Amino acid sequence: MTNSTNASSFIKRSDPKIYDILQKEISREDLTLELIASENFVSYSILEMAGGVMTNKYAEGYPGARYYGGCEHVDEAENLARDRAKKLFDCEYVNVQPHSGSQANMAVLMTFLNVGDTIMGLDLAHGGHLTHGSHVNFSGKLYNSVSYQVDKDTGRVDFNSVRSIAKEFKPQLIICGGSAYPRHVEFEQFREVADEVGAFLMADIAHPSGLVAAGLHPSPMNYCDIVTSTTHKTLRGPRGGMIMMGKDIENKWKIVAPKSGRTKMVSELLDSSVMPGIQGGPLMHIIAAKAIAFNEALQPEFKIYAQQVIDNAKAMSETLLSKGYNLISGGTDTHVVLIDLSNKDVTGKLAEKTLEKAGITVNKNMVPFDKRSPFITSGIRIGSPAITTRGMKQNEMVQVINLIDKIITNIEDQSIIEKVKIEVESLCSSFPLYSELHN
Repeated sequence: MTNSTNASSFIKRSDPKIYDILQKEISREDLTLELIASENFVSYSILEMAGGVMTNKYAEGYPGARYYGGCEHVDEAENLARDRAKKLFDCEYVNVQPHSGSQANMAVLMTFLNVGDTIMGLDLAHGGHLTHGSHVNFSGKLYNSVSYQVDKDTGRVDFNSVRSIAKEFKPQLIICGGSAYPRHVEFEQFREVADEVGAFLMADIAHPSGLVAAGLHPSPMNYCDIVTSTTHKTLRGPRGGMIMMGKDIENKWKIVAPKSGRTKMVSELLDSSVMPGIQGGPLMHIIAAKAIAFNEALQPEFKIYAQQVIDNAKAMSETLLSKGYNLISGGTDTHVVLIDLSNKDVTGKLAEKTLEKAGITVNKNMVPFDKRSPFITSGIRIGSPAITTRGMKQNEMVQVINLIDKIITNIEDQSIIEKVKIEVESLCSSFPLYSELHN
């Protein structure tokens, strides 16, 4: 296999049906505007590695201590991924084996808590994540979960309320970060609250991790006991998760391991929580692809990209405000824009489905104090990482918002939808994606 195009031809010969599905997905990505804030487009190098021969290798355990033979080269790949991540995030400990951000979060909770302990995270309807204590998730089923919210007027975390809730419920662990919080995460203020109540502090930077890596978002490393992230989204790597700890943080405390009663370093417990705690064999092809992504993020060009991600999100935000849209928190510091469509008399569900017909992909999203259900919602979430990867800049962002506005203000007009779809395809054609993968 010499390149991605040749790789596709193997599928075409061996399994035409799945090849046709693959080609349709390539076309969908190429000819639509991807505005889901948690999605991005990886490089050809990452595609090649993610589809490479390391998918064949079982490697339960960790480098130098595997349960299988023949791991010398995957050990090199995992060590390289860890070393690059340490340099990228200026941290001391990294585990790159979690299959997802959710599993990274699960491993952390298993390490720091006993079942039934109290955790405190951002309310799902206010921008939090399922794994931060939602009652339908393991985090809300295995642990006693309490939530904090954003202020109704500002759309930002209300730290008077956070402090009050923390003092009342005395959580063992506080989670900061979320999946639909447009502003910088206030790590230092969360640290103050955690110290007041004697809680561990966990940062979930799945969304802004690429911005953190580029130095364009505050880093949690000096404030949080533990940090989790995905490796896609703004970091623009393969889908996966990771766990990190900042320099010298581990030396501040140890944890008494259940059953044995032996005091262990937290890194040892974290590793065992991931494997064998919640996972078996790691996905070595994805870990190697993570190593590529970390190297890409270490290059000067990545900071330029990350700044453009922010600039583009701000341009979309400003254009939306000029058209009378209500934005949660009044704007954005990051790649995320959360839009409350209540004053447009359009639900998030209807907006998502109609925009998709026009070739614009977003996701319906609850907004703080939403009166609609999670299946309907009053808002949509949009993000700039993927379209920025295509090379689009502020001028295109204005154009994109104009197209969205045409749909929202003519939500039942099929002719407008068809006209917008043509404009979307024309815009996308000016910024081609994965040209070499097409037939």
